[in-house]
Amino acid sequence: MKATEVLADAYGRVREVVHEVLDGLSAEQLNARVDPAANSVAWLVWHLTRVQDDHVADAGGLEQVWHAEGWAERFGLPLPADATGYGHTAREAGKVRVESGELLLGYFEAVHEQTLRFLRGLGAADLGRVVDERWDPPVTLGVRLVSVLTDDLQHAGQAAFARGVLERR
Repeated sequence: MKATEVLADAYGRVREVVHEVLDGLSAEQLNARVDPAANSVAWLVWHLTRVQDDHVADAGGLEQVWHAEGWAERFGLPLPADATGYGHTAREAGKVRVESGELLLGYFEAVHEQTLRFLRGLGAADLGRVVDERWDPPVTLGVRLVSVLTDDLQHAGQAAFARGVLERR
């Protein structure tokens, strides 16, 4: 199995969790916070998707799906157009509100498809290409893709936990 196939499988596992988390949740549940400073399911899924979109697009020289396919307008969030949620305060995270899980899932699926197309076009040697020289050592494409994957999995797990808490209320 090629390294890019392993990455595609791993990103597919994030997809499975996102689908399970969003399935059947009402707008009220999506936007609820288990305490005033906690992130909502909506914020967690939006954020993990925005980070994947931002980082994969940057590494691949692609346009972000958020902008290219009009998702920023569809969400209509009272945040800067390029916001990904990184460093958000509790107040800023509270501004991420959605009317349905379908909106989140639509954006997630579009980003997931772009990620898979990008991965399918890579060879093993591509994973060693430096994509960010601001770090010491510089970040390679392989490290960036794994970094996004681990962040996505953490936030997907947090969203699953939040869903469980909300369902038991």
